[in-house]
Amino acid sequence: MPPAVFLLDYGAGNVRSLVNAVSQIGFDIRTISRPEDFALADKIIFPGVGAFGPALEALRTKGLEKPLRDYLASGKPFLGICIGMQSLFESSDESPGVPGLGLVKHKITRFSTEVSSGGKKSVPHMGWNASVVVGDATGTEYINHDGEDTRYYFVHSFAALVPKDLFDASAPRREILEGGWTCTFTTYHDETFISSIKRGNILATQFHPEKSGSAGLKLLSTFLHSDTATYTTVPSTLPIAVASVPHRLNKRVIACLDVRTNDAGDLVVTKGDQYDVRESSTGGDVRNLGKPVDLSAEYFAAGADEITFLNITSFRGSVLADDAMLEVVRRASARVFVPLTVGGGIRDLIDRDSGRVTATALEVASEYFRSGADKVSIGGDAVLAAEAYYRNGCKGDGLSSIEQISRLYGAQAVVISVDPKRVYIKSASEANGHAVVELADGDRGPNGEKLCWYQCTIKGGREARDLDARQLVVACEALGAGEILCNCMDKDGTNSGFDIGLLKLMKQSVGIPVIASSGAGSAKHFTEVFRATNVDAALAAGIFHRKEVKISEVKAELKANGFEARMG
Repeated sequence: MPPAVFLLDYGAGNVRSLVNAVSQIGFDIRTISRPEDFALADKIIFPGVGAFGPALEALRTKGLEKPLRDYLASGKPFLGICIGMQSLFESSDESPGVPGLGLVKHKITRFSTEVSSGGKKSVPHMGWNASVVVGDATGTEYINHDGEDTRYYFVHSFAALVPKDLFDASAPRREILEGGWTCTFTTYHDETFISSIKRGNILATQFHPEKSGSAGLKLLSTFLHSDTATYTTVPSTLPIAVASVPHRLNKRVIACLDVRTNDAGDLVVTKGDQYDVRESSTGGDVRNLGKPVDLSAEYFAAGADEITFLNITSFRGSVLADDAMLEVVRRASARVFVPLTVGGGIRDLIDRDSGRVTATALEVASEYFRSGADKVSIGGDAVLAAEAYYRNGCKGDGLSSIEQISRLYGAQAVVISVDPKRVYIKSASEANGHAVVELADGDRGPNGEKLCWYQCTIKGGREARDLDARQLVVACEALGAGEILCNCMDKDGTNSGFDIGLLKLMKQSVGIPVIASSGAGSAKHFTEVFRATNVDAALAAGIFHRKEVKISEVKAELKANGFEARMG
């Protein structure tokens, strides 16, 4: 008889992906909704998306903390994921004053944005990295089924950082984590942290196996099929007899699917040229490049590190009434086990007749998360929020879509889609205080202009605002956004390469990850943008849809040029 597998859901984030992953492996999973359910469980998975404090407070408010402690002490298998792992620790700097479960005598702290060798690193730590076994490998059968090339998906700003004397061979021998825990390690630039722990019946990972492709599914399968409590656990101790745990974070390659309703009422994947998605040769029909669910599954199988759906239908009513798009996300999350981002209509919904808010941006985002999205992308509403931020003396009011969503789900769940267009100028004084970029020799304005500033737009690029791209991203980071998706209307559909000047400006302006978008026409363009700007990820659409460039070709190009890239 198969084990009774239960999901401990405290009410935040995308748990559909985990349910789908468990189902993919061949197991049913039920949700713990009351304290009595713990007694029915043979195995429990505690996924965590969002912030440390709300997760722990939700457990306590719902009366689930004591039965969880009793279950952990019972010897039955338990898997904690991300916040589900961090909750086992004593406390977190993310939520001062909120105690953790305290099974692990260690504190969760925030990554530094500074790199010891100089420069800065993006926080959150977001993407595919290695989880390294050091010392005695006994008790780590659960991890790295594909050997040292195994990569898992991480997204977090806080971590269980290891002591600075980690690699000091003269340091006195001691357990890394008091209490006999086995650990694996991951390095993000110059900071090494604990990326998984194991003791007896308890297994926990900082990374998300349900979003880690085949590697994550193998880890989940091991947990579900095996009695992990029988593994012999050898405590991890200091000092570690290796020179270092290397930084292995991959540059992410993202496949983007622009989805909209065509004239027949069907949702199709399309692609515009400078945001125009209609064919000029067929009487203005919406360009149809395939079915969104099938294409997303194809890109997952091809090795895409993430999938982004941008719903570019013009919403005159409620996005919540767009059952077809929500169903696309639900069905895609059952076939795609890498992160899914969804954009389009993430804003407060207002009744046109009464002016009353019928659904908040938080409620809209929550529906996408429940449908299987991991992140939401905010476009026009972010521009309006940034304008309000500056009118309010560079302060938020707590009501913007960015603040609402990041407060509950965490900054990593909020992506800002920047849609600027160039305003060409002959001298910096013409920019009226906006951030000016000098253009490359082969990329001048129509009258030979060497300078431009990047004007933000809303409504699919149809309405320009007196706000530049730098002002937008600075404000949005302050309001709680966790990632920037940087498009450029002038580059869209040109296949001429990414806008290097704009992307350099974005990386210099914020400390959160930046995704390059618009203009990719070859595999070499990915290498060029990573080398020139140090962006964290690069996204393409048309070249993948039209089969002009394969994702595997991009990955091979990156590896050939010395970049970390996940090959499958």
